[in-house]
Amino acid sequence: MSNVHANIERFARGHFRIGEMFKSVSRVLILVSPIAVFADTKSETQSSANLADRYRNSVNGIIDSALAGNDAYQNLEYLCTRIGHRLSGSTQLDQAINWAMDTMKNAGQENVHREKVMVPHWVRGKESITMLEPRREELAMMGLGGSVGTPHEGIIAPVIVVHDEDEFTAAGDALKGKIVLFDNAMHPYDPEHGSGYGTAVRFRTKGASLAASHGAVASLIRSVTARSLRSPHTGALRYEKDFPQIPSAAVSVEDAELISRISARGTPVVLNLKMEGKSLEEAESANTIGELRGSTNPEEIVVVSGHLDSWDVGQGALDDGGGCAIAMESINVLRKLNLRPRRTIRVVLWTNEENGLAGAKAYAKDHADEMRNHVTAVESDGGVFKPAGFSVECKDEKRQAAGAETLKQLMPLLSRVGAMKIDMGHSGADVGVMSDAGVVLLGHNVEGATYFDYHHTQADTIDKINPDELNQNVAVLTAVLYLIADMPERIGS
Repeated sequence: MSNVHANIERFARGHFRIGEMFKSVSRVLILVSPIAVFADTKSETQSSANLADRYRNSVNGIIDSALAGNDAYQNLEYLCTRIGHRLSGSTQLDQAINWAMDTMKNAGQENVHREKVMVPHWVRGKESITMLEPRREELAMMGLGGSVGTPHEGIIAPVIVVHDEDEFTAAGDALKGKIVLFDNAMHPYDPEHGSGYGTAVRFRTKGASLAASHGAVASLIRSVTARSLRSPHTGALRYEKDFPQIPSAAVSVEDAELISRISARGTPVVLNLKMEGKSLEEAESANTIGELRGSTNPEEIVVVSGHLDSWDVGQGALDDGGGCAIAMESINVLRKLNLRPRRTIRVVLWTNEENGLAGAKAYAKDHADEMRNHVTAVESDGGVFKPAGFSVECKDEKRQAAGAETLKQLMPLLSRVGAMKIDMGHSGADVGVMSDAGVVLLGHNVEGATYFDYHHTQADTIDKINPDELNQNVAVLTAVLYLIADMPERIGS
């Protein structure tokens, strides 16, 4: 930002003392035309196009700084390799919360604290699936989060394969006493429409209770991924209260297809499923918070977030250690550049996103009185690949459209990093709990062709992270946060 421009902006916000103000105005009158002075001091009513011009130098500085190098990868490496996976209720999650607190304090962030949350505590234990007939083979499996276990000797039963709801309904009473395999394939990634995850995940969520409703003794799902190297994918299930709770697990894509091919030939498949999974009493956890306080409207809040918990496999690098590292580094970049926006930017590292959303729900409840002052909330929870833009969500459709239009006008500022697309729709699981309060919500989108290859697997490790792409995400998200936190009008207004 030029000295003249900086002085004008400081003058417009009232940051000068009176003597400085008159000296600054005198210098400005010599150097620029009256029209230019009028245009800049009228910035409180500028259009999105004028906002882009006004913030161009600041955004370029943010991008330069983030791409030149920052602490995000170093922080993520520590989280993944020194602490590892972080399931709710685990000692590793407690360690991660303490680490995040210390890291933000050491970086000079303000109001660093934790907010208590009680979370579910599920433990996996030992587990296995053995095909007994027509031949013996150990299958690649992973219990679904929250599943009950089996008896010590396991459950031995024939398998019935169904591919969709119609086949499930048609099977009817034949499912009684059987293990049901929902062999529902996830559609491959499409650059225009994204992944097929949103549709395929339905059987992971509801399959156990569907199977139990027809008398099945256990349920299996084909792992929710379009590509596989015999990697099972875990994830949360949801039991319906009206049906018995039966054990449920995911098998690899290859093993689901193996069972399906054998069954399609009319040959019975018999499995022995063993699972020690169980739920313990709720455990104490916390949302972790740090801030860059606003200069003139600190009571107005812009939330940037990721979830610190992960599944108990891999390292939780893509889901969602990377999102946490990006969120933490965003206010660090601004602090180093001495760019303090009007509004407060609040980092929230959620607990318990993966199997309950307890952290997000507690935050919405605990901050209900100030929710009207939440200008926006951003969640980064889609992996760490090349940044692709943002999705906008708001209960008020007019404000949603207005917010999306403002961002579209500002996206050319980020063209150095790449083309950014603005969509309207889902923002994120955690920030989504603020929807009823009318907050404008943003999802941080990345190129997602390979994300679900690693999602909820042992392969979610830091070697999948490209440091340059991590820096690009820091640059893009930090720039957008600064724009939203500093622009005269609330986004969507």
